[in-house]
Amino acid sequence: MPTVYNWQIGRDMTFPYEGHRPEKQFAYVFDLNKCIDCQTCTIACKTTWTSGKGQEVMLWNNVETKPYGFFPMGWDVKILDMLGAQEWKGDVYAGKTLFEAAEKGEPVLGYLPEDIDYASPNVGEDDCLGMVEGGAYHANEHLSWMFYLPRICNHCTYPGCLGSCPRKAAYKRPQDGIVLIDQGRCRGYRECIKGCPYKRPFFNNHTRTSEKCIACYPFVEQGQQPQCVTMCIGKIRLTGYLSEHDKPQKDNPIDYLVHVRKVALPLYPQFGLEPNVYYIPPVHVPPRYLRQMFGPRVEEAVQTYRKAKDDKELLGALMLFGSTERILKQFRVEKDSVVGIDLMNGSEAVRVPFTEPTVVRPFRDEQHLVYRHNIT
Repeated sequence: MPTVYNWQIGRDMTFPYEGHRPEKQFAYVFDLNKCIDCQTCTIACKTTWTSGKGQEVMLWNNVETKPYGFFPMGWDVKILDMLGAQEWKGDVYAGKTLFEAAEKGEPVLGYLPEDIDYASPNVGEDDCLGMVEGGAYHANEHLSWMFYLPRICNHCTYPGCLGSCPRKAAYKRPQDGIVLIDQGRCRGYRECIKGCPYKRPFFNNHTRTSEKCIACYPFVEQGQQPQCVTMCIGKIRLTGYLSEHDKPQKDNPIDYLVHVRKVALPLYPQFGLEPNVYYIPPVHVPPRYLRQMFGPRVEEAVQTYRKAKDDKELLGALMLFGSTERILKQFRVEKDSVVGIDLMNGSEAVRVPFTEPTVVRPFRDEQHLVYRHNIT
């Protein structure tokens, strides 16, 4: 098997194909501290892309309540159990990736979910770890906790779906790194579903082919962010293009959050796929749980995020989330606001003030001869 470099695990690893990074990599950042599990992203994706026959159980975007939520059922628990206990040595992953742990004759370690695994997309929703007795509230410790984890295709640099497809139907677009499945080549073997540890490809029982998130590439090609991003009520999402890890552009908001400040981390980097959806970890969850999800830098990322209120540049980058439908290529902080620069034409796409203006209206409106208060 060829050897490729995976910067997320800090070392070379094996992969079924020669390493070839795209011209530029489309990527996402999700702030888990702001997700409210409204599922607006899920509905936006569903109504745009998967409302057809055979797509009934397809949720290219879904939101899970961790630690007990899964779609399909137990997807991460099962693959972590198959991989077994592994170890990090500093920033270098000392264990095996899914490609390196695969059985002889298999390109990647994986499993195929059963039909029943897709029967409960909202399993575990709003279930927390631990009990709150009699309405008790603990101000200084989190005896019970949960958080919401939005999930889409990670458009990985080394995709499990691509590495496992015998028909080479799964491919990565060279111009932006978006991973697609060629419906003309696909024969419905479902090896892509078996090979993807995140279980993001879905099988269409009507067409007998696999389908998956396409990153709303018709929108992206016009410089517009995907539907799940623009429709997000909590303003937790931001998309753009990610530079190579050793050549970050500090004024690129995605590079800044991922490579420069390292506040956004990949989901299960130990799998070895180098996913390109990055998460700002929730600050209230026990570090031990977060480490197995986001790697050894998670505590540092949490501390950096906690200080954002005193860091104008980081705060400015975070305020760009949900501020515009346009994809941004640069940002800059000015005296009272942060400015986002449009990817397509280099013009100012959005200007977000650090402090929203406050308007105090008079108690009595003399023009309409009314008082501005509730009367009960």
